Amino acid sequence: MSGLSHFLEDEGIPTTSISLIRTHTEKIKPPRALVVPFELGRPLGAPNEPDFQRRVLHECLKLLERPSGPVLEDFPDVPPGEDEEEAQGWACPVNFAPPVDDISDADLVYQSLLQEVNLLRPWYEEAVKNYKRSAFGISGNTPEEIARFLANFVIDPEGTAPPVDGETIGVGFKRLADDLRYFYTEAAIARPDQRTRDLDVANWLWGETTLGKVLVTIRDYSMDCEEPSLKALAPTAMVPTHQRHRTQHG
Repeated sequence: MSGLSHFLEDEGIPTTSISLIRTHTEKIKPPRALVVPFELGRPLGAPNEPDFQRRVLHECLKLLERPSGPVLEDFPDVPPGEDEEEAQGWACPVNFAPPVDDISDADLVYQSLLQEVNLLRPWYEEAVKNYKRSAFGISGNTPEEIARFLANFVIDPEGTAPPVDGETIGVGFKRLADDLRYFYTEAAIARPDQRTRDLDVANWLWGETTLGKVLVTIRDYSMDCEEPSLKALAPTAMVPTHQRHRTQHG
């Protein structure tokens, strides 16, 4: 979008944008951009914080008052819950067993993922009831079907067929993996009585669940594999920046 903004400006249409990765925006130099410190996929910040999200939009649109650029500004506010005085010790509403140690057996991995899904399901349903929406469902697969694919893929990536007809294995994997992550995170923040920090939820998902361990393992494989669609996704699109310390490649 930063690149497209130059063409729009050439046609006399003022543009402004939100940047999640400052270094990329510095290289492309869009006319106006607001750098935000949020997790990839959340350009407006944490979910269920409408007042804060409107504040982000307001700051982004304010950049249109600048007649020329490039203008690159940092969003000035701390996201809700990031202030230590506001943090209330978030905890997942479900107590999981430790992530499975041995991921050399597809059935064992599947059973572990299935156990996590079943424990989270009531909280996922509570989240949908409370917030009347869900990002889960983009793949068209059930959590159980996604768990089966991921369990097979982490054990035998070269022998696993693409899960989506007509798509590469990389695109299919990303669609299913993101879908199951949405299921987990929406269930994890279902309790309305807790202020939730994105980083707390991310540390839980990537550090305390079998799903996180499976996705990290797949990313490690993808960094060194020869499959173009996986290699293209692995550096930036499989594990968020703040969780790459868990991977072999960082």
